[in-house]
Amino acid sequence: MSKQITEIQKRILDFIIEMMTARQIPPTLAEIAQKFKYKNRSTVQQHLQALEQKGFIKRNSKLARGIELTLSDKFFIPRPVLGEVAAGNPLMIYPDAIDTVDLPTIVRMPKDSFLLKVKGDSLKDAYIFSGDVVIVNPNAEITTGQIVVAVLDDSAVVKRYFRQNGTIMLKSENKAFKPIEVKHNYEKFKIVGAVVGVYRSMRKKG
Repeated sequence: MSKQITEIQKRILDFIIEMMTARQIPPTLAEIAQKFKYKNRSTVQQHLQALEQKGFIKRNSKLARGIELTLSDKFFIPRPVLGEVAAGNPLMIYPDAIDTVDLPTIVRMPKDSFLLKVKGDSLKDAYIFSGDVVIVNPNAEITTGQIVVAVLDDSAVVKRYFRQNGTIMLKSENKAFKPIEVKHNYEKFKIVGAVVGVYRSMRKKG
């Protein structure tokens, strides 16, 4: 397989990987065109044809989402998972790696970012499920509405962040869970970083 691809081809491949790891489905031509602001889908077709010829994907033209990744195992490297983060009740972040996950080498890991495993389903409506691994960027600027990892009373949670009138609200994406309300000056609250990616492995460990 030739690994030489153009910058735009790499960005499109990144987008396909992000869609398939976060939502378990590949993007349509329309979604790729919208993402990269192409008015003509034939341009997308050309880039996908190039990626297929270079061995990164396979396509089924009869399906709207007929893109399949063909990255071999040598394009995956193990990365440490530093602990569990609660999508539900708070959990501890452990100081040492508790597991590893094989991420595609093409997946971008921002500087100083790290991986945490999600436990609980309070973010299921945001397509983040128990057992998923989130990529956390501690250097990202935190804005309202973002999904963040925070430490509350020495335990870690992953929630959607809102702040207003001196109060911080950590909201779930599941109606079964109530928001967590925190005063902005509460000493035992700290935002660890923003969730910038989600990885879901389809391979079960035996």
